[in-house]
Formats: sequence, structure tokens, C-alpha cells
Amino acid sequence: MLGGAAQAQNNTGASCETLRAQIESRIAAAGVAQFSVTTVDANAPANGKVVGSCELGSKKIVYEVKDAKAPAQGTAAPRPARGPAIVTECRDGTVSMGGDCRP
Repeated sequence: MLGGAAQAQNNTGASCETLRAQIESRIAAAGVAQFSVTTVDANAPANGKVVGSCELGSKKIVYEVKDAKAPAQGTAAPRPARGPAIVTECRDGTVSMGGDCRP
């Protein structure tokens, strides 16, 4: 869904808001209609899937699909091919798609 998960991006100094907006736009571009992407403290409990971190790991970015009306009986709700990639802000200020900051 968020293609290029293993590909690192060089967004030095990207803020949590910038990363959250990038993730949100990629999810929307994949056709997901009702979802939320929020930034919370790293130690805070969060509903949904952690898809990234920022502010040198002090915050995490959480993706959650909102409940939609149940599909009609006999039909399946459309699902994305795969979940969102993990976006991580590395200690050197770069951003890694896939959660790996190793060179």
C-alpha cells in the first residue's frame, strides 16, 4: 500500500506533522476512505497499528481504520493488499521507510 517500504527517504529534520501527513496521503492514495493517523507519545497506549516514529523515538505514529458500516451479507469489505509501511526518524535526522536505520 505504501510502496517502497525498504527504500530510505532523505527527509532530514522532518517533523512529526510532516511524517504524519506523508503517511496519511499515501494511505488515502491507496483508496482507504475512513482512517486516522495520529501522533502520540512513545510510551502512550494506542489503538491501531504503529507505522512510524519521530522526534528521535519519543513519539509514535499510529494508523487506525475507522469502523465503516458492515458490508451487505455475502460481500466482503475491500481490503488493502498490505498494511502501511513503518516510517522511522533515525538518530541522524533521516527518515527510513521500513523501520531500519542501519546504513
